[in-house]
Amino acid sequence: MKKPYGLVMRGLLKKDGKILLLKRHPNSKTNPSRWELPGGKVEPGEDFDKALIREFNEETNLSIELNDLIGAVQEDFPHKKTIAVVMNVDITSEIPEVKISNEHVDFKWADIEEIKDLEISGWFKTLMKEKNYSL
Repeated sequence: MKKPYGLVMRGLLKKDGKILLLKRHPNSKTNPSRWELPGGKVEPGEDFDKALIREFNEETNLSIELNDLIGAVQEDFPHKKTIAVVMNVDITSEIPEVKISNEHVDFKWADIEEIKDLEISGWFKTLMKEKNYSL
């Protein structure tokens, strides 16, 4: 039986040359305890841009707008395949305090060199290699 596909939207937010990362909860079904960009699943019938705006806000307490596409990456799991669409995003108002959801256990602002040394999600690792670590 073929595995189902899921669409996931991710946002890359930069501030002072650093990228906002979230650390997944250790009990997560996919990529437990790994660092990644904020975002999440597109719900059935939901526009992908609205999904990213919603997920980013739920996970960080930040309001964003989408800019250009960075890329798309497939990641295979035992129970499904996901396509992560990654977009550059900007804050739409003054940057409030980052407040993470219970899906994550930590957040940080990191530069590319720091990210190379972190345990990051599989799709994020693939994207970093494809973009030759220049996000």
